[in-house]
Amino acid sequence: MPDLHPFTHGEDARVSESFGYRTVDVDADGWIALLESARSQGYEFFDWLTAVDEPPEALAVVAHLFAPASHAHLLLRTRVAREDPRLPSAVGVFRGADWHERETFEMFGVVFEGHPNLVPLLLPEGFEGFPLRKDFVLAARVAKAWPGAKEPGESDHGSPSRRKTLPPGVPADWGRERGG
Repeated sequence: MPDLHPFTHGEDARVSESFGYRTVDVDADGWIALLESARSQGYEFFDWLTAVDEPPEALAVVAHLFAPASHAHLLLRTRVAREDPRLPSAVGVFRGADWHERETFEMFGVVFEGHPNLVPLLLPEGFEGFPLRKDFVLAARVAKAWPGAKEPGESDHGSPSRRKTLPPGVPADWGRERGG
């Protein structure tokens, strides 16, 4: 079903179709103007924002908006330099961007300038690196074999089977019948 909701854009915007949605690409300096334009044209629901690592030089930042009146979807994209990824915060246009920008900052390292509280959201304090970038090395995979390589309890180093080990904090008698 074609998306018939009208959308006008600046001459610097590039319009295409991606994943069945109208997609508008702009340079980073046109990001906020594009968001404001979309909102003023009925794309009032901010659905999500994330980044896509495009090594070696860039990170793409992608936002999905929805127009409730016409049920139209719109993907907005821009690119930022991978070495110093900075983009103006969308929180002033869509308050719902707050959490998404914090997550994208934490997982990809994109700094959203002007964000009211750009602090880590998910990872433990002191975590180093950006785990959703393609060059991030998962230490657990380096230190030991991938868990799916063998069945639980079949390791070469004599560790206990996962089936016999309870998660931390679970009492030893949990799940057993009482009195028997």
